[in-house]
Amino acid sequence: MKEAMFFEKLENKKVRCNLCRHHCVIANGKKGICRVRENQEGILYSLVYRKLISDNIDPIEKKPLYHFYPGTTSFSIATVGCNFRCLNCQNYEISQLPKDHEQIIGRDIAPEKIVEDALSYNCKSISYTYTEPTIFFEYAYEVAKIASSKSIKNVFVTNGYITRGALKEIKPYLHAANIDLKSFSNETYKKICGAKLEEVLDCIRSYKEMGIWIEITTLIIPEVNDSISELKQIANFICSVGPEIPWHVSRFYPRYRLIEKPPTPIELLSTAHQIGIDAGLRYVYEGNVPGDGGENTYCYKCKKLLIKRYGYQILINNIVNQKCSACDTPIDGVGL
Repeated sequence: MKEAMFFEKLENKKVRCNLCRHHCVIANGKKGICRVRENQEGILYSLVYRKLISDNIDPIEKKPLYHFYPGTTSFSIATVGCNFRCLNCQNYEISQLPKDHEQIIGRDIAPEKIVEDALSYNCKSISYTYTEPTIFFEYAYEVAKIASSKSIKNVFVTNGYITRGALKEIKPYLHAANIDLKSFSNETYKKICGAKLEEVLDCIRSYKEMGIWIEITTLIIPEVNDSISELKQIANFICSVGPEIPWHVSRFYPRYRLIEKPPTPIELLSTAHQIGIDAGLRYVYEGNVPGDGGENTYCYKCKKLLIKRYGYQILINNIVNQKCSACDTPIDGVGL
């Protein structure tokens, strides 16, 4: 347990948490929406500091990040908890804590040990993932500071609900993020996630303005966010923030509380891909369908195949000095 960052004291021992955009007002003895930040006598505490629930070595492509040190590995970590209530959560066992939970599970692992492990496995980066990194901010912040001093990069895989103040604080140590843009409907965001669309859009803009490399993922769920008009809205928004931002359109599989929905038709992913290109995006990828070619990187000028992928593996890489080997066009990204 550690005193939380980004909260203000209110009367009657209440506090307002300013870490994420819910801005929870929390009474004494109660927890916020994330269920891992608790008010104890007018002081807000993180209950997940040094409570590691998961650590793995992943390809950076799994995040997914296709334009950030491609072909490298990332030491991936998480604690329990989340500030969203996504009905299709793929890691609900560790993200969706019951309201009446009494004890936070996880191993007591020091930030220094995480960095040591990342170094020992020759990982280029540490990814804060599986659950929402915002809710274990204090832990991620300490790890990221140490990692940066050892030339290890830091990556958030996030729902895009962190406040500008918190993002600004970690910005010197945060090098990339994959941000979910789950829908372009506020009603859908409220129903599926318990969040507000405009806050996510503003958060995406914040990452861009602060110079952090970002890629966007949209999981296309049948009968939820799969209309052509909505996909066009998403593509146009991303392009307005930056045409160089890669857009990952991913296939949905029935999960958690959306088991009645069918998997996304593969042809719809192809349609979304073309929508992104037509909107002016330079790089659009189809996720969760390995081997169909939708995961490859092409030069947006001459259309040469630059990176051929199969799943998370890179089979061919024709990027030389961050440029297309055929026409010398600079290719957007970091560490290409």
